[in-house]
Amino acid sequence: MELGLGLWAEAFLNMKKTIEEIAAEDGRYGPRALKFVFEGLATTVDKIRDREQDDAPRHISGQELSWGLAEVAQQRWGRLAAMVLSQWGVHTTRDFGEIVYLMIDYGWMSSQDGDTIEDFDAVFDFTEVFENQYTIEIR
Repeated sequence: MELGLGLWAEAFLNMKKTIEEIAAEDGRYGPRALKFVFEGLATTVDKIRDREQDDAPRHISGQELSWGLAEVAQQRWGRLAAMVLSQWGVHTTRDFGEIVYLMIDYGWMSSQDGDTIEDFDAVFDFTEVFENQYTIEIR
């Protein structure tokens, strides 16, 4: 059995690009930034489900995701979170939104009617959250 060129081309076009390919094509953010947001979405959804004690699928807003990503960043890198994100091209919560919508464009994430990139605008200030308000928990 032979696969016609038309079917092969269609199958090839429907394949998802890798995060590395997306980052290289876009050029604004490093692949680690895209991976961080993608993984951070899952972590944030899981934390919200645990808090609400509900396993049902749930949409989260740009604001919820931004705060969830801040929490993940602080847990991973502590007071260096802003510096790490900055090295990947992420300086504001709007950058989180730019990455989310980039991932939506490539089929890695989805949105609902009413979602906009503006949902990520000025959710918090990186310096304020990652540096000024950062506290070390002593056990």
